Amino acid sequence: MTQIAHDRLLIIDFGSQVTQLIARRLRELNVYCEIHPFNKVDDAFLRDFAPKAVILSGGPASVTEDGSPRAPQALFDMGKPVLGICYGQQVMMEQLGGKVESGHHREFGRAFVEPASDHRKDGIFSGMFAAGREEVWMSHGDRVTQMAPGFEIIGTSPNAPLAIVGDESRQFYAVQFHPEVHHTPNGRILLQNFVRLAGFTGDWTMGAYKEEAIRKIREQVGDKKVICGLSGGVDSSVAAVLIHEAIGDQLTCVFVDHGLMRQNEAEEVVAMFRDTYNIPLIHADEADLFIGALEGVSDPEVKRKTIGRLFIEVFEKHAKSVGGAEFLAQGTLYPDVIESVSFSGGPSVTIKSHHNVGGLPEKMGMKLVEPLRELFKDEVRALGRELGLPAHFIGRHPFPGPGLAIRCPGEITREKLDILRKADAVYIDQIRKHGLYDAIWQAFVALLPVRTVGVMGDGRTYDYACALRAVTSVDGMTADYYPFTHEFLGETATRIINEVNGINRVTYDITSKPPGTIEWE
Repeated sequence: MTQIAHDRLLIIDFGSQVTQLIARRLRELNVYCEIHPFNKVDDAFLRDFAPKAVILSGGPASVTEDGSPRAPQALFDMGKPVLGICYGQQVMMEQLGGKVESGHHREFGRAFVEPASDHRKDGIFSGMFAAGREEVWMSHGDRVTQMAPGFEIIGTSPNAPLAIVGDESRQFYAVQFHPEVHHTPNGRILLQNFVRLAGFTGDWTMGAYKEEAIRKIREQVGDKKVICGLSGGVDSSVAAVLIHEAIGDQLTCVFVDHGLMRQNEAEEVVAMFRDTYNIPLIHADEADLFIGALEGVSDPEVKRKTIGRLFIEVFEKHAKSVGGAEFLAQGTLYPDVIESVSFSGGPSVTIKSHHNVGGLPEKMGMKLVEPLRELFKDEVRALGRELGLPAHFIGRHPFPGPGLAIRCPGEITREKLDILRKADAVYIDQIRKHGLYDAIWQAFVALLPVRTVGVMGDGRTYDYACALRAVTSVDGMTADYYPFTHEFLGETATRIINEVNGINRVTYDITSKPPGTIEWE
């Protein structure tokens, strides 16, 4: 393991779907941290990593079950501050002499924690309980029923009498709720207090991340050649510019024009990379290949895997044309990873395959370079600003690698793609005209696989229906629909129907994530 200069915090992952949010919150506090799965952290790892503090994540297991995950016992003898969250709290109590039981009333969602009468008002909970109680987000079935020796009660909730416990002398703290999620409004304060007590000075910034990423890219690649798959979105573009800064002309970008792009997008991407950054670029016009392979395909997973397979085939073909590139670079982000496979190799659930994660074939001729794999979208944008990408490009809404294929549920045809492009262009133009673009995380049109009867003039129409989608989000992991006015929706629907041949009905999708995903497929 390569040592770095920053003070480091270790997050031990027990398989929670929101473990990465802990790292995200700490990065916002300029604290360098790494996530490592519990089964990879042993005594030797701890000595090598030398963390300044440790956080134990939540997880789906029960400490009452045989063989359930544990933290290395040496962790508690290091003399470093430790914070246990949810399952992490239960692991701490069980391993340090407390007791955890199943079968009590479960607690999921919003809850309120009240302070113990004699709790300290400074330390890790400084600035909390100002209103007498704290709103938190719970997600647990088991609960601690007996504290480990040396701990005292700091806070309680109706279904978790030991919701917050601490041993001030050892700086061991444990909470049953999740401070890392947005549904715990003052969770950031708790984490900020913890890293302050641990002695972190906030010496890690996006500039520092850029330098670390460049160093890692150089170490991984050496003097070999790399091709980078450009999708036209912010993620792959930031990855390309970052890698180019690291290895220069060893990089060649391959923009796969799969015929599934938005209106005029291919031309804009090619112009930016060739004219602005002078990065070698191959414009691979493969629309016939992709659309031909997708003909008759309606299952969304088959679509994604087909597109993923064809991407790799095209990349491998062009790798040979640039003199045998050994590495393929992608703009994979953490939300892609967590929805496709568990980040830690643990038991978290696959939501859908992403073309550059779950859709990759098992055998491919190149090694992957994914410098953004542990970043969220807003962090990628911050990195893009650090790299000097144009502000208007960094602020673009996310666009998936499979493109319009997953915004066209059902079978794909060239006719439907043309209709969808035109409708999407009108919708985005409306959003910009009304000054709403930067207030929205992502907006697009989905062309529905149904035709509906309508009337235009005195004639009958039988055309497609479409759905408008616009969401607000912080990190893409959760999202809510954007509250357009009825006037905006009415004006937009009128424009789409009047300007786009083939659509006679417009709907607005008001589903949040969860239960839906942002994209339709």
